[in-house]
Amino acid sequence: MDISLLSGWLPWTLRILAVAAVATALSRVSPFWLRRRLPWVVGGALAGTALIALLVALFGGIDEPLPAGLWFWLCCALLGLGGLAAGVRQSSWWNLAAVPLAVVLSLLCAANSLNISTGYYPDVDAAVGDLSNAPVPQQMGLDEALTTVGRTTAGRVVAVEIPAEPSGFKHRRELVYLPPAWFRSKIRPKLPVVEMIGGQFAAPDNWIRAGEAIKTADAYAAAHNGYAPILVMVDATGNFKTDTECVNGKPGKAEDHLVKDIPPYIARTFNAATGPRSWAVVGWSMGGTCAVDLAVVHPEVFGHFVDISGDAGPNLGGKQATVDQLYGGDLAAWEAHDPATVLGRAKKDAYRNSGGYFLVGDQETGKHLSDAQALDKAARAAGLDTKLEVHPGKHDWQFGTFAFKQALPWLAQRTGLPGATG
Repeated sequence: MDISLLSGWLPWTLRILAVAAVATALSRVSPFWLRRRLPWVVGGALAGTALIALLVALFGGIDEPLPAGLWFWLCCALLGLGGLAAGVRQSSWWNLAAVPLAVVLSLLCAANSLNISTGYYPDVDAAVGDLSNAPVPQQMGLDEALTTVGRTTAGRVVAVEIPAEPSGFKHRRELVYLPPAWFRSKIRPKLPVVEMIGGQFAAPDNWIRAGEAIKTADAYAAAHNGYAPILVMVDATGNFKTDTECVNGKPGKAEDHLVKDIPPYIARTFNAATGPRSWAVVGWSMGGTCAVDLAVVHPEVFGHFVDISGDAGPNLGGKQATVDQLYGGDLAAWEAHDPATVLGRAKKDAYRNSGGYFLVGDQETGKHLSDAQALDKAARAAGLDTKLEVHPGKHDWQFGTFAFKQALPWLAQRTGLPGATG
């Protein structure tokens, strides 16, 4: 089940089988088919692909460019379906049998092409686990976690239903990682906390299945006497399709959920440390935008942030579109959540104990690097202790995984984790 979906034999096998199935679906010995029908099938497949691409561009709400492989394999699926254009009488049984295979295999290749560009499912196990809603590795029930005492070499993940009070934000089940040191005694250590936020199309378990956050935390704990921060894999969107940008807007009060619902619940339930000195927020892509914004707007809650490949601020496609679609036309609400604006208006010493860490991939498209540089400059001017690093990588979960590994020692030191050396 740990077979890679990003490289290796499985993706290539699917591609070869898909091409073979499409060729079989289209192959005929009839000159009429080759001269008259096949050109129309090819033209129709190209036109259909172009129409799908246009509709996605107009209504898909996707900011990042989609991979060329996605469109190629969608075109192959339409080509395979076009094998029916010859009719039953002019087709052999293997032509007809190949049509559904060509369509299914091409769509699988299209989906995996998109997966490769985002790194959403690194292997078969992650895909099957997510699509079947299976428990994540090392998961246990809340009651079991609260009554378990003993030495362990690995942390545990607990699924929690955090009350949406006072936010009222409709959210999915969230996940909490507890490091080995948390289980050693009935008197639980007061550990710092990191809220983890994923990308635009996200689920709370993304940081575990795609971002390998638990593996990273366990590795850190193994080198630090079992100590690591408590990680909370939050739901900042409410569902897979909604883009809240982690603010209180039309989709609901996501900001209040992250700021007002989660911290008191985690502190009360897991005896976690409280106060901005001990709380941080980490995010990748949209989550990186959220991380900066939450720490800048709410320094009384989050003293530290890690922005991995985020934008300059909450964004739904330009300033006016964001004001209209996210804030219901309220310009003041936009200004109150635009990090550069908030930092520029900050009072002296407002961020005296705050820190931030920007990480960007050197192969990313768009303005991620320039946005990070501008925010880093603004944050420093407002008094935050920040740093910015550029590392090899694209805008995908593999870079998010690497960046969190890079940032965890810094987070541990900044949040006062026992034994942390930075």
